[in-house]
Amino acid sequence: MTMSDPTLVPVNGVELEVFEAGRPGRPVVLCHGWPELAFSWRHQVPALVEAGYHVIVPNQRGYGNSSRPADVSAYDISYLSGDLVGLLDHYGYSDATFVGHDWGAMVVWGLTLLHPDRVNGVINLSLPYQERGDKPWIEFMEEVLGGDFYFVHFNRRPGVADAVFGENTFQFLRNLYRKNSPPRLDVSMIDLAREATPLGEAVMSDSELAVFVSAFESSGFTGGINWYRNLDRNWHLLADVDPIIRQPTLMIYGDRDLVARSPRLAEFVPDVEVVSLDCGHWIQQEKPEETNRAILKWLGQRDSL
Repeated sequence: MTMSDPTLVPVNGVELEVFEAGRPGRPVVLCHGWPELAFSWRHQVPALVEAGYHVIVPNQRGYGNSSRPADVSAYDISYLSGDLVGLLDHYGYSDATFVGHDWGAMVVWGLTLLHPDRVNGVINLSLPYQERGDKPWIEFMEEVLGGDFYFVHFNRRPGVADAVFGENTFQFLRNLYRKNSPPRLDVSMIDLAREATPLGEAVMSDSELAVFVSAFESSGFTGGINWYRNLDRNWHLLADVDPIIRQPTLMIYGDRDLVARSPRLAEFVPDVEVVSLDCGHWIQQEKPEETNRAILKWLGQRDSL
């Protein structure tokens, strides 16, 4: 990733394994999704450093060599966003631009709602702003998508997916990191862990995949899955928060990503620019050069104002 060796940084009652690159001054914090790592941003770091940014890339709590608290509630949005605030404090920044993909985007949205003064810009990939709605998110998903949908399954059958993924780490990650994976919403995550034949073209090389496999064989999957197990808790925590994202925002979608776009994005994120790339879910890994161009163009335009 052309980065320093990782440092264990004490924040918010835990330690985060953090990589950084570039000179202090203009901080950009890159937040990975599930089941990913700081390594997911390996293609973006050199481009951002060359453009003059201080790039900070944590393995967030539950991942890599970062702390993995045993209490499920220790992974709610107040803790996950508090970790990022702690990183800013550690590096001496009042605010930063935050970039998130997948679950990392969910955390960046939540951080911006809970700590708006610490965020000067938002760049999110794949997962648009999620309206809070009238029902807790898991309850709503269970009604609409059923009990086998992985968000619901993770919550209603604790420990089951964790064990299956742990027993089939290589196979699961190999099958998940495909350009069209999962091919349909009705293909469960557990199906992917048990599928002998990969579905579609790989997003990364064998050596890159090995980095993820080694990390998750060591850490297991429970910490990351616990993020899902706090969705309804997060719904309650955000009840009295102003739901509007007021920071300038770049939203990057993959045209073949199964994650649904938000038809009302601009209502909740009024200062948003939307970019679409011809790819699936793993946007910054499948289309690194295009992703870098979109990010740097947007950052350059914002910084010139």
